[in-house]
Amino acid sequence: MTEEKEKKFIEYLKIVSPGSPLRNVINDLARSNLGAMIVFDSPTLRTQNLTDGGFKINCRFTPQKLFELCKMDGAIILSQDLKRILYANVLMTPETSINTSETGTRHKAAERVAKQANTFVIAVSERKNKTTIYHDHTKYFIKSSDELLRDTNTAITILEKQTENLKECSTNLNILEMSELVSVSDVCKVIQRAEMILKISKSVKRNFTELGNEGNILNMRYKELIRGVEKAEEEVLRDYATLPLKKSKNLLANITFEGLLDLESIARLTLEENLEENISPKGFRFLAHLNITKKEISLLVQQFQNLNNILKSDSRDLEKILKNRASSINEEITNLREQILSGKVIY
Repeated sequence: MTEEKEKKFIEYLKIVSPGSPLRNVINDLARSNLGAMIVFDSPTLRTQNLTDGGFKINCRFTPQKLFELCKMDGAIILSQDLKRILYANVLMTPETSINTSETGTRHKAAERVAKQANTFVIAVSERKNKTTIYHDHTKYFIKSSDELLRDTNTAITILEKQTENLKECSTNLNILEMSELVSVSDVCKVIQRAEMILKISKSVKRNFTELGNEGNILNMRYKELIRGVEKAEEEVLRDYATLPLKKSKNLLANITFEGLLDLESIARLTLEENLEENISPKGFRFLAHLNITKKEISLLVQQFQNLNNILKSDSRDLEKILKNRASSINEEITNLREQILSGKVIY
């Protein structure tokens, strides 16, 4: 799913989050063992004649009115802003040639309408007590609040463990950098842990959207856990990756969870080196913690080529770029190196 489509789908998930008017209707239908198809209006519905029969309602949306209208066999069509109920008891007539993974008549029609009209469709099953939402080519089962909370709690526990692992790997990398003992494997372990956290967080983020206010407390813990992780990954990639940052991130984003378990794959994609090879950082990550500008950081990296040379420099070497601040910055470099060797984590 593209970023734009994902964003739009997330907006629709908010509409059916627990406590929302539409979710209340869905829950009432499920409790009453009633099936329904609820379609959000789109220009394609009309231009391609995807509807037949039914009758015009065009009244203000209320959960009570929608529930009563859903007792009829046909589909309900709502305005895109959910302010009005436009039509009821409508027969949906999408192209039967459109591929669908569904078996039931209502769900087949719902999936095909979503694909053909590029709109949002909700199908409530009267027999399976399940609600499925479709948007374009995306299919998603609405989970109960209890299911979502259980899944989210499990994901948070995994995130906590991965965050601890990332801190350990980052601390180890920091110390090895000061000793010129970094291997490709050490770098890839940091990238691996960071990318795992980012992938897990992406799926958890959708859960919070669907949970609505019921997930507020867990959401606070989630935000605390992922804070700074993406930046940490970017800094490591900038220091070690052979490709531009954006391209490296795109490559990592396309790796599956199973692929992330293979450090050699990460090494080939981002560093283009074998795991046992020694490697030296450019120095971006280290220099970012000094009182210097981004421009000065770039100039220093350009001048010294790598962090090892920066650590061996003195005030005279820094004078060309930092001028009258060279002495104080050189002292910062020495102090920062000592803090890292004492085990202080840097993000």
